[in-house]
Amino acid sequence: MTKKYVLERYLSKLLKGDRAGCRTVIEDVLKSGMPANAVYMDVIWPIMIEVDRLYGQNIIDSAQEAFATRINRTIVDQLQNKLPRRAERSQKIVVCSTSSEHGELGAQMITDLFESDGWEARFLGSSVNNDDTLAFVHSWRPDILLLHGVTAKETPGVRNLIDKIKAVNAYPDMKIMLSGGIFDRAEGLWEEVGADMHASTAAEAVKIAAADESERPKPRRTIKRRKKVASPPVEVEQLETAVS
Repeated sequence: MTKKYVLERYLSKLLKGDRAGCRTVIEDVLKSGMPANAVYMDVIWPIMIEVDRLYGQNIIDSAQEAFATRINRTIVDQLQNKLPRRAERSQKIVVCSTSSEHGELGAQMITDLFESDGWEARFLGSSVNNDDTLAFVHSWRPDILLLHGVTAKETPGVRNLIDKIKAVNAYPDMKIMLSGGIFDRAEGLWEEVGADMHASTAAEAVKIAAADESERPKPRRTIKRRKKVASPPVEVEQLETAVS
């Protein structure tokens, strides 16, 4: 099957809410020899982005956007156990997301692909408050904290969250990665808010994270970058609230 044909066929079924048809397309793709991680990266991910674009441009309505996201989530849940498993890397990642279903689906896919690549991963979603996130980072000591799907409105809250994490200095070797959302559209914004890395897609996130430190893109801090918080942070609201 050609990639274009698969994408067109899958999207057509998806926008009609045809769950059985979507499952058939994915089953056919798997039977053709495409591994599950490639289905994640080359079918589900670009379709997820396309659905978001179509909805943003009012080409599809909220009902189509909703059932497309839910069908994609069902497919991802079914594919998760089919992902290949690399040997353990002895590296850890924590993944958080915004509260939208689209954002949570993307973050779930990122988590699955990191696990497939040998990482020990924890998916916190959007429901864990910032104090508990900071406590978890301190106790679990991940190599990367990844925030996915941030919108323009949520950016100031994410900037505050990053500043608080760095002020607490719970685990100074941990890197913060931003993925998707506004950081894909506004060049350099991820650097301005104080992140260490940025990835547009799940596949890119895994590739950058697995690279040697010397091979990772280095952030260029700008004059717009807020100064680091000098004092211990006050109590903060839930991540879902802080990024709203």
